[in-house]
Amino acid sequence: MTTVLDTIDKGTTYLEKKGIEGARRNMQLMVTHLLGCSRVELYLQFDRPLTDDELAPLREQLKRRAEGEPLQHILGTVEFYRRDFKTDSRALIPRPETEELASILLQQNLPDSLSLLDMGTGSGVLGLTLAAELGGKCEQATLVDVSHDALALAEENNTLLGLGRVELLWSDLFSNLEDRKFHLIVANLPYIEEGDRNQLSREVQHDPPLALFGGKDGLDIIREFIQQAPAHLHPGGVIALEIGYNQADAVETMLKDGGFQDIHTHKDLNGIPRFPIATLPHN
Repeated sequence: MTTVLDTIDKGTTYLEKKGIEGARRNMQLMVTHLLGCSRVELYLQFDRPLTDDELAPLREQLKRRAEGEPLQHILGTVEFYRRDFKTDSRALIPRPETEELASILLQQNLPDSLSLLDMGTGSGVLGLTLAAELGGKCEQATLVDVSHDALALAEENNTLLGLGRVELLWSDLFSNLEDRKFHLIVANLPYIEEGDRNQLSREVQHDPPLALFGGKDGLDIIREFIQQAPAHLHPGGVIALEIGYNQADAVETMLKDGGFQDIHTHKDLNGIPRFPIATLPHN
């Protein structure tokens, strides 16, 4: 009979032949999901036999992963900032870089009482994480997206976390926010250049195009967002974005032209300028 370790070894070899990066980690996560255990607990079950009934769904998942379907879609969940969130094809799969943005923002000198807007919220992970981590500091969190499907997923994640003070709202950028103002606006908007469409990995191609592409230079939506944002920030309010690897100079110029100050683009763990943060002057 096939053991857990046999299954992991054979599955890893299969995925490696199919060109899947992190093949062994993928197999471990699929098996832990199957067994309902942690990765630490998995090591204690290496000698456990697996029945045909247990192996059948794993074989199907293995085939889907080999064809390039993201592991997060297969398992239906993703870990983000120590919490588990639902994820599927309705929204962009949360990336580790976005966790870095959350961490950077939580280290900022934010007001003791603030209203938060997460523009282009997708699955809701960034806005919900900030609301949860800020606790009582966050009086109101508003999560906005142009995709009704993404908002439905964000609502499911909000229900999982059980957060109050969260509003989910359809809006094309600020079109449905009227004259509302916020102390902190975060945004992970589409920033991939249209010409790069055919160069994306198989995994990224499973994300909704609406969440990926930002026009010819990748900055169409970000450009419009920065132009509109000052009217929706309190004086001294903060704006924070996630951008592409080569867009920092252009975005910093947009922010400066938009009247922002204290503009600084933080680098991600790979040393890439990734997270512009700026402040709207009090005057």
